[in-house]
Amino acid sequence: METNSSAKDRSPPPHLSSENAAVSYDSPYPIYALAVSNHHRRRRRKIAVGSFIEGLNNRVDILSFDDETHSLQPIIPNNLFFHHPYPPTKLMFHPNPAAAVELLASSGDYLRLWEFREDDGSSSVEPVATLNNSKTSEYCAPLTSFDWNEVEPRRIGTSSVDTTCTIWDIEKRVVETQLIAHDKEVYDIAWGEAGVFASVSGDGSVRIFDLRDKEHSTIIYESPQPETPLLRLAWNKQDLRYMATITMDSNKIVILDIRSPAMPVAELERHQGSVNAISWAPQSCRHICSGGDDGQALIWELPTVAGPNGIDPMSMYDAGAEVNQIQWSAAQPDWIAIAFSSKLQMLRV
Repeated sequence: METNSSAKDRSPPPHLSSENAAVSYDSPYPIYALAVSNHHRRRRRKIAVGSFIEGLNNRVDILSFDDETHSLQPIIPNNLFFHHPYPPTKLMFHPNPAAAVELLASSGDYLRLWEFREDDGSSSVEPVATLNNSKTSEYCAPLTSFDWNEVEPRRIGTSSVDTTCTIWDIEKRVVETQLIAHDKEVYDIAWGEAGVFASVSGDGSVRIFDLRDKEHSTIIYESPQPETPLLRLAWNKQDLRYMATITMDSNKIVILDIRSPAMPVAELERHQGSVNAISWAPQSCRHICSGGDDGQALIWELPTVAGPNGIDPMSMYDAGAEVNQIQWSAAQPDWIAIAFSSKLQMLRV
């Protein structure tokens, strides 16, 4: 795998071990979705965690993480949270660390926007928009995921079980475009450049779309077993030539080079169970973290050429339960957030 020879790539490689700091938060609920704030106004970072409970009685709790004191706890004095109908499939904070207003987006039955407000030392979170991409119904087909465009933060792209991807202009609260993206459910979406996004689907394909040519898409990868669903997609923001995807019920992470469609440049196969989550390092184009049913979070360093026996992870962390979600935040590249069972942990890299 070729990489750019920038100063970022020459930084010391990340490691995870039981000797490193692991800061934990125990929730009274099973948790799945999580997001780490990018906002730079305060030393403490907000972290949002969503409950995973069948039905309408779900919530999102807002935690405060201080990486100097290693504290991770609800925001006091009022234990900041909000109710969320159905479990959120994804949570994501506004990507601009200098944004005038701190927003959080969530997906599930709709795409929803929430605003944080702070007055006289107290904090609150208020709903500001519920966005429905259906033109014919007051109901929206369930949203599997979304991604917030870092280059043009007015844009959010959502993926849906109805085979579509919808691009929202969240400033105007209108649909910019809606595409039939795949033949089956679309499970994830990721932005590359400002007007370019990719998606994965139950039809087993990775497709790239350019908003300048909405009638066409490029299939860059298909599952070796026909129509085996691809569940997650992560585009390497440090080097847009590369993306990673995972297949349903598979222990592999597939690394793709968009210049060489069809054949992966690497397949990472050391998990002992199905892989559930992947996140590229924000500070290096050669590192990626994965989590799976085997309870392990693994960090991989992608070499220029894979060895004859494949690639081994450079470090691992045993969570002791199925890892459902991972975020390696650009705001705190020394920490990786993982969610498993009813626990959120911040792992020091």
